[in-house]
Amino acid sequence: MSSAQTPTTAPAATAYSSPLESRRPHLGHALASEWTKLVSVRSTLWTLGSLVVVVVGIGMLFIAQTTSRDYTDIPFTTPALIGMLVGQLAVMVLGVLTITSEHGTGLVRTTFTAAPDRHRVLTAKYLVFGLTAFLTSAGSVFAVGTAAAIAHNGPAAGSHSAGEWGGALAGSFYVTLLGLLALAVGALVRHSAGAIAVMIGVVTLPPVAGAMLSIWEASAPLGRLVLQHNAPVALMQLFGMPSGTTPTGSPQTMPADLTQVALMLLVTGAAMAASYVAVGRRDV
Repeated sequence: MSSAQTPTTAPAATAYSSPLESRRPHLGHALASEWTKLVSVRSTLWTLGSLVVVVVGIGMLFIAQTTSRDYTDIPFTTPALIGMLVGQLAVMVLGVLTITSEHGTGLVRTTFTAAPDRHRVLTAKYLVFGLTAFLTSAGSVFAVGTAAAIAHNGPAAGSHSAGEWGGALAGSFYVTLLGLLALAVGALVRHSAGAIAVMIGVVTLPPVAGAMLSIWEASAPLGRLVLQHNAPVALMQLFGMPSGTTPTGSPQTMPADLTQVALMLLVTGAAMAASYVAVGRRDV
């Protein structure tokens, strides 16, 4: 009788455990990643640098050509408005490039592979860009306003309240909203030139269209409405300057009109919501 061989039992497989610490990804990681991207590309330096140079440079030239008496009816922050009307374009361009540059180079595929939660990535982009744009805009405006207050805060300048600084802060927030709108348009269009063209049209076309509509009596009410609600007029109102669109019988110098900010919040919020839907549904 042959002896039967006893079958050997294979050792049970053990689960692999990495010696490296593994953390669950969260919004803080996405914020750090987006901040690294923002500060490591030259477009950020050029766009934000041009914003500071334009706002502060033109503002200082304006201050040098004015006297204390010129600030009797205008805020000390007015010199910053002139540069901000041009500098807002730099904020919009950076907003577009914050996301379209990744689509242009294909880096967006790597980003979404490393961070599959696309909504978290998009939220981080909005937060990092929005905070950076607001601090840069507000810092430039307050630098010019402080210089004007120091140089021309004489008896001839009259009395000034803290409200004009609040209007300048609201104006900086308005420009930041334009940048966030540009980022949302970039997420929808995914093309730098196309998104920048759309944003330039948003800023420059309404005043022209409003003026043309005001020529004909039938469309004049719509033309006046468009002339009263566009980006240049909104900035002028927020900075406490006469906009030239005030109806007859109203004061020529309008206070900071927060309805302009509310309107821009509505438009920007709608565009951002659409960007979340589009980024979550399409391939890249």
